[in-house]
Amino acid sequence: CLGSSNPRPPNQAMVKHNNVVPNGHFKKDWENRVRTWFNQPARKLRRRENRIKKALRVAPRPVAGPLRPSVRAPTARYAMKLRAGRGFTLDELKEAGVSKIEARTLGIAVDHRRRNHCEESLKLNVQRIKEYRSKLVIFPRKAGKPKAGDSTAAELAAAKQFKGTLLPIEKESKRVRARKVTAEEKAFKAVRTMQSARDNARLEGVRQKMARDKAEAASK
Repeated sequence: CLGSSNPRPPNQAMVKHNNVVPNGHFKKDWENRVRTWFNQPARKLRRRENRIKKALRVAPRPVAGPLRPSVRAPTARYAMKLRAGRGFTLDELKEAGVSKIEARTLGIAVDHRRRNHCEESLKLNVQRIKEYRSKLVIFPRKAGKPKAGDSTAAELAAAKQFKGTLLPIEKESKRVRARKVTAEEKAFKAVRTMQSARDNARLEGVRQKMARDKAEAASK
């Protein structure tokens, strides 16, 4: 604007309608409102010391905590992903031959609310429990007085505290790599196979009735 004594800066946009021009004084006492991260090195050291204390406190048990099941994430959007769940179901423990009270003493998490909706998840987690028990070293409650089911003295001497993820969940890859088409696949008629399946489903009742009528006529 020509002749103006106080021109508006080019990077400041004018407001719409009859509103106040933004002129916030955000530089006042900024040092009291800014967030710093100067304590991060000390926090890093504190977290490391806490991990060491926890490992000593739970020894000889694994540092990662109890064994968790392999479950599908909720909703159809994430159902293809496998992740660690809260605990094993009662059916999974029963199939693996472990009671719910004994499971907690062996470091196996239990979730009495979760249910198995398919045979695949049941078998997968039962196999997970059996694999865990095959690698488990059980210490006696009283030193020098082992009971049935406890590990031998040689296994106890060689036992070390496990650090890391307990039985990491292997994420299956559904990627199909390129390959040559076989002669059997070339000879396969997909459209004709689908048409034949639809015809068989549609004529199933008619064919059964014809077979019954034929059998009744032969019996007379």
